[in-house]
Amino acid sequence: MIRKIIRIDKEKCNGCGACAVACHEGAIDMIDGKAKLVREHFCDGLGDCLPECPTGAISFEEREAPEYDEEAVKAAQMPKRPNWPVQIKLAPVNAPYFDGANLLIAADCTAYAHASFYRDFIRNRVTLIGCPKLDQVDYSEKLTAIIQSNNIQSVTIVRMEVPCCGGLETAVKRALQNSGKFIPWQVVTISIDGKILN
Repeated sequence: MIRKIIRIDKEKCNGCGACAVACHEGAIDMIDGKAKLVREHFCDGLGDCLPECPTGAISFEEREAPEYDEEAVKAAQMPKRPNWPVQIKLAPVNAPYFDGANLLIAADCTAYAHASFYRDFIRNRVTLIGCPKLDQVDYSEKLTAIIQSNNIQSVTIVRMEVPCCGGLETAVKRALQNSGKFIPWQVVTISIDGKILN
């Protein structure tokens, strides 16, 4: 069917991931550092992603595309593999829910600061949380083991803008480097008033 759907210009895309976060349907993924419309039948054509793109890489086009499938979107948004425990220091190194997971590693405070945290970050991801200031621990060794031992597809780090969250970001970056794997990753920073800064 011919319908309105988004188009992403790879040349203009800077890989910030803001559109993937803004897409409530989960139609966009980050692949090789660029945004890509990977589930055309999830794109409702309303364009929540457009105003979030800082480079103007997203536009609308009319073209042949599968019909928007609201039921498939709802089914995909249902948690398939809830993980427990979520604290980094308590999480197992190996677990079935890590297989093929898009991993979210978030600072404890982020879920309380950002009102739509589940919708924007947890949905379709396996979540681990921690606070290096309160736990007084370097998570990099544990996270390296998790990344090395499992088929992790991507890593999203969500931190607060405060300096103490730098320890979490550093630990995850070190773990990614020490794992020896090339995995797409991004850092999202939340302001103290709950806004996404990047």
